[in-house]
Amino acid sequence: MSADLGPVYFTDENTLGLGRLLQRSGRTDIVYPGHRDLPEVPLGTADLDWMPIVGERQFVVVTRDKHIRTRPAELEAYHEHGIRSVWIGSKQDLGPFQQRDLFLLHEVRLGREITKRGPGPWALAMSPSGIRPLNLRPHPGARH
Repeated sequence: MSADLGPVYFTDENTLGLGRLLQRSGRTDIVYPGHRDLPEVPLGTADLDWMPIVGERQFVVVTRDKHIRTRPAELEAYHEHGIRSVWIGSKQDLGPFQQRDLFLLHEVRLGREITKRGPGPWALAMSPSGIRPLNLRPHPGARH
């Protein structure tokens, strides 16, 4: 599992089913809380505890948590740890199989966006209609 070969995706607990589905299909570029290759992030790890690990390893977070990039502490962690994330969703709640289909539909474009955007912090939204950037507010306590 190496970021040099392309992005490694971290599906948080909100998208755990997606991560497990992708791994079961043979993908080796997916980790999630409780994954054997990520023992320092067991199930139940709080966002603020996994964010430094994910940022340091330059994983791309895939989440359904709309608020992870707006809560003050998490926003500061985005900036401090250079978090790169993709919010996956639509107007209706998507189950793991629908999330997988959506992810695979837009994965090539997502790869181009990851390359174009480079180091974090940044956030994107992935929906049935495509991928678009999400604004990350500057945080007064963030270190740049």
